[in-house]
Amino acid sequence: MKNNDINGNYSRIEQSTQVKGDIVSESDFRIDGFLDGSIKTKGKLVVGKSGKIKGVVNCSNADVEGAIGGKLFVAETLSLRATSSIEGEVLIGKLIVESGASFNASCSMNKEGKVADFKLLKKDPEKNHEKTA
Repeated sequence: MKNNDINGNYSRIEQSTQVKGDIVSESDFRIDGFLDGSIKTKGKLVVGKSGKIKGVVNCSNADVEGAIGGKLFVAETLSLRATSSIEGEVLIGKLIVESGASFNASCSMNKEGKVADFKLLKKDPEKNHEKTA
């Protein structure tokens, strides 16, 4: 049984919706709106083209077309589409990046199968940060 078989569809934040806080889900989740906080799901996370997350992501797999700024723990595969933008810290099993994706993050491969549970840390938006390629 797949994670999204619990209700037959993804749990979802629509494009016109903004959420501030923490989300915990047992099933797959899709974000087309804006999340300011954290999301933890045992399933797959999909961030649509209009989707934006500012905070902490913890999931088994992720498919990103939108933007994520913060900390990401993806136990298995992180797929970045051409329209995606990632900034922050990333801990993953595998990384797939399409041409055109923006990936400005420190990245570690999780070969040992560690479980991470990131805590949200407030970042001072006035401070400049170094971008690396």
